[in-house]
Amino acid sequence: MQAYILRRLILIMPTLFFVTLILFFVVRLIPGDIVEMMVTEHEQFYQSKGEDLLLEIRQKLGLDLPIHVQYGKWIWGVIQGDLGKSLWSGIRVTEVLVQRWPVSFELGIMAMVTGLIIAIPVGIFSAVRQDSIGDYIARSAAIAGIALPSFWMGTIVMVFPSLWWGWSPRMEYVRFTENPVQNLGQFIIPAVILGMQLAGTTMRMTRTMMLEVLRQDYIRTAWSKGVKERVVVLRHALKNALIPIVTIVGFQFPMLIGGSVVLEEIFNLPGVGRLIVQIINTRDYVMLSGINLIIATFVMVVNLSVDVTYSFLDPRVQYR
Repeated sequence: MQAYILRRLILIMPTLFFVTLILFFVVRLIPGDIVEMMVTEHEQFYQSKGEDLLLEIRQKLGLDLPIHVQYGKWIWGVIQGDLGKSLWSGIRVTEVLVQRWPVSFELGIMAMVTGLIIAIPVGIFSAVRQDSIGDYIARSAAIAGIALPSFWMGTIVMVFPSLWWGWSPRMEYVRFTENPVQNLGQFIIPAVILGMQLAGTTMRMTRTMMLEVLRQDYIRTAWSKGVKERVVVLRHALKNALIPIVTIVGFQFPMLIGGSVVLEEIFNLPGVGRLIVQIINTRDYVMLSGINLIIATFVMVVNLSVDVTYSFLDPRVQYR
């Protein structure tokens, strides 16, 4: 197992190298010039004008260097643990991530837990009571959860309660250390919205795999011996059905990041998702590259963790 994990970690390195190439060069293809945006927004603070001013700012930011030289300086900093500084504020990317990441992490964990709490019990019930009224209702709810986009549900929650009952979710962010109750209350609605979308896919996979396992011979043998239904379903069937479910959950982590971009903007949560929207609008190349590199690394580590989990769920899976 240790040798397998070591090999996978070594293989992550060249993958991350190609990721840095894509991130560094692709973000610079976004239309708009950050230097011209700076001049337009802060023109009153500059004494020189015209092309001289543009050249001066580019030299100050290091944007006048050839693109491959800029990449070389940035990647050397990444190797040393420095993701660079914001072109607008001069704040280090790592400092911004330390402030923003806990918000997105809290939203993602709550959404994932909510989705699993909904999906796995409902998927098990739907498989055990196949073709019953409850099964049809569960499958319809799963399709609705997949079909309804999170930004639409978030907008509905923000607009209609305020029109009908004069209530709207709290928009001022409260840290967990300041008031845990208000903090969790602020995250419940976006977490449930995001979790419902994740639950639809997981529920359908749980139902499909449970139906397949429940038809196996050893399950029929357990039924014929008079083993209690709860024991058959939870102890024997569920564990063997979990591998594809764990795979789906692992694939949903990038979806959590994408969904949080919209919901953090709607519910005014100062997380990484909302920051990505802001830095795209301001063309902060260094900040965008650094944050996306951390997200890509996180996704690859999650995928490795999912693969390792297989060996604990199924003894037939052996890594050497």
